[in-house]
Amino acid sequence: MALVNIPRLDLLQYTEGSAEQRQQFIQDIGKAFNETGFVTIANHGLNQGLIDELYDVVKSFFSLPDAVKRKYEYPELAGQRGYTSKGKEKAKDAKTPDLKEFWQRGQTIVGEEYSKADFPDNIVVEELPRFNQVTAEVYSRLEHAGRDILKAIAAYLELEEDYFEPFVINGNSILRAIHYFPIENPENISPDAVRAGAHEDINLITLLIGASADGLEVLTKEGNWFPIKAKGEDIVVNVGDMLQRLTNNKLKSTTHRVVNPPRDLMTTSRFSVPFFLHPKSSMSLASLDSCISHAYPKAYEDYTAGQYLDERLREIGLKM
Repeated sequence: MALVNIPRLDLLQYTEGSAEQRQQFIQDIGKAFNETGFVTIANHGLNQGLIDELYDVVKSFFSLPDAVKRKYEYPELAGQRGYTSKGKEKAKDAKTPDLKEFWQRGQTIVGEEYSKADFPDNIVVEELPRFNQVTAEVYSRLEHAGRDILKAIAAYLELEEDYFEPFVINGNSILRAIHYFPIENPENISPDAVRAGAHEDINLITLLIGASADGLEVLTKEGNWFPIKAKGEDIVVNVGDMLQRLTNNKLKSTTHRVVNPPRDLMTTSRFSVPFFLHPKSSMSLASLDSCISHAYPKAYEDYTAGQYLDERLREIGLKM
C-alpha cells in the first residue's frame, strides 16, 4: 500500500508556539491538505471527559423509541436541525440511502440580526437535558478550534491570517451526531447499502471526533482505500468541497466513506460526531486569484456558499 501523508499535528504549536513552530504547523497542514486532504489534530480544546460524556448522551438519544425521536424531525428544515431518520440521506449520485440516522445542531447567532429562515432555532430534546447542554459545549469548542485551523490555512495560502473570520463567525456550521445502526439481517439489505457511501464533504473543513468503531476510509491518489484512525483524544480534520473550490483544487477535498463492519460485528452500532465548519451563505467561493495560473486554469464557476449548499442538499436527498 502506498504511503499516505496524514500527519498528527499539535494545534498548540500554532496557537501558542514560537514563530518557528507556527510556521512548521502551517507548512505541515498545508502540505497534507495539498496531498491527501486529511490530518489528525491533538490539543484541540476537548478533553477526554467531555468526549466521553458526548458519546454517552448521543447513545442515550439514539436509544430513545423511534416515536420519540420522530417528534424532533422537521423535513422542512432539510435535516439542518434536529433528527433525520433512517433511509433519508445518500451520497451524491448514489441510488441507495446510507445505513444511518442522525441529529444536527446549528449556529446560535450572537450580536447580529438574522433570519430564522437562514438560522432556524436549535431543537431542544425535552427527555435529555444534558444532550442539549453537551452538544452545545462541543459545538462551541470545535468551532473555536476550526477557526484556529482556518487561520493556519489562510497563512499557508498567503492570505491575511483572519481572512476567513468574517465569514465563519456566526457562520452556518453544523454539529452532526450519527448513529450507524446495527445491521440485523445483512442478507436482506441492498448489496450496495453501506453506512456512508463514498463522498466528499460540502463545507470548508470538517472536524471529526474519534468514532466509537473503525470504518472510516479515504481514497488515495492511486485509487486505494486507506483506513483512518485517530489516536486517543485526537480529532480528524479534512478539507471540504467549499475550500477546494476556493483554492481551485490546491487543497484537496478527498473522497471518503464508512464501510460496513465484518459480518460478526454487523449487529453492533457505530457512533460518530463530525463538525462541519460552514461559512455564511453570502461568502463567495470564487477561486482565489493566487490559485489560478496557466498551469492551473480556473476549474469552477463562481458560486456563493449558500448556492453551493442548496445544490448539494438536493443532490444528497435532504432537500426537495
